[in-house]
Amino acid sequence: MLSHRHHASELPDASHPCCGISTNIEDYFLTRRQFLSRMGMGLGALSLANILDPMDLMAAQAKPAVGPLTPRPSHFPGKAKAVIHIFAQGAPSHIDTWDPKPTLTRMNGKSILGDEIALGSPFKFAKYGQSGLEVSEVFAKTAAHADDLAVVRSMWTDIPAHEVATVFMNTGSLRIAKPSMGSWLVYGLGTENQNLPGFIALRGGGLPPGGAANYQSAFLPGVYQGTSINTQAPSVPQMIQNIRNTYVPKNEQRRQLDFVHQLNDIHAKNLQRDAALETRLESYEIAFRMQAESLDAFDINKESADTRAAYGTSEQGKQLLIARRLVERGVRVVQVWHNGWDHHQQLESRLSTKAREIDQPLAALIHDLKQRGLFDSTLVIWGGEFGRKSTRDRNGSEDPGRDHNAKAFSVVMAGGGIKGGTVHGATDEFGSASIQDKVHPHDLHATILHCMGMDHTKLTYRFNGRDFRLTDVAGNVVKPLIA
Repeated sequence: MLSHRHHASELPDASHPCCGISTNIEDYFLTRRQFLSRMGMGLGALSLANILDPMDLMAAQAKPAVGPLTPRPSHFPGKAKAVIHIFAQGAPSHIDTWDPKPTLTRMNGKSILGDEIALGSPFKFAKYGQSGLEVSEVFAKTAAHADDLAVVRSMWTDIPAHEVATVFMNTGSLRIAKPSMGSWLVYGLGTENQNLPGFIALRGGGLPPGGAANYQSAFLPGVYQGTSINTQAPSVPQMIQNIRNTYVPKNEQRRQLDFVHQLNDIHAKNLQRDAALETRLESYEIAFRMQAESLDAFDINKESADTRAAYGTSEQGKQLLIARRLVERGVRVVQVWHNGWDHHQQLESRLSTKAREIDQPLAALIHDLKQRGLFDSTLVIWGGEFGRKSTRDRNGSEDPGRDHNAKAFSVVMAGGGIKGGTVHGATDEFGSASIQDKVHPHDLHATILHCMGMDHTKLTYRFNGRDFRLTDVAGNVVKPLIA
């Protein structure tokens, strides 16, 4: 019996034509079972080759390779081509931002909802734009674009715990690890720029609750996972570390990568495909291609002084300017993490500080996208993982805040595919619970996919014998939000 293992000294020498044995490297990736199978099927394959048209065989080999990030057509024409998702992690109070409750203000300090003490909003609301959209003073600059905004006031979720709810808003899953929304979008649509990742998560400092689970690809191929960038790094090279190879020139890097790909193709053909290995190779490819564009894309100093001033000096101003630059260069999904919205105490001072960090940058982003002709093709989303209660937090503080509330919160949308100047749904008179046209995270995800031209029931991936999707077995497109 011939063995499929050989010592280097036993390999046939190509210099001996009498050997009669091929020295192609592929021939040494055979198992014993594969060797016998090929011997037995060889004559049949020769006969088949005579039957088939040789030109058909050549044409099949000539098909161009299609990479996993290559742009793909949507299910139907979608108005949005890219997404900028601003995640206000910590659960901002809807009652103090986008959902005015005058009855609660009148009842401030009195008992409501049993033995709870009402906490009216310390902020004033006003009407903006032709639509008369009511917005809190803490978002006055963003409110100047009221006729471009759609406010969903009837959001609700399942569990008011930060980590669980945060991951749920990003993946649609409460239990098992599932792909994030950004991963699903890149899996379905690919991305326009092959020199940058299709999904980028911009975060400042530490990881959000749930960590990388919020931008994971889970059982989707790893190439669709979000690339996490720490925007608090002092310089662009530190922001995107380990991209530039200072030891090997680019032509040699390319040669090495091509050789590794050849070995992987042989391995896949003769043994099996290894998803983890191919994911690693794709990450090497993206890192190599990013050398051409990454430093430029993340360098906001290439913007004019007026543009940088418009976005402001906060970390969120920097993040949103980078987000615009990435979308402009063809990145499919950019997620911006804005932490610190968990206000159990000192609501008035802490919430106004957080809103100030994002209000000017968000207004600048909308204006900037319009000026560059990108607004109608870019879906902008702002929101957190749940809302806050209409009563004082029971922490005994003289400067109170609000506790968690899964029954009501708000999400703001603008841009590609969204009907501006719209208010959808409503909460009760105290803002305690959504009561009209309620919207669940599955419904929100279905609506986002619809704006991108994707049918959420058809964007599926088979794993462990089941077809999974972002919206699980639920979700309805919120049609009143669609332009």
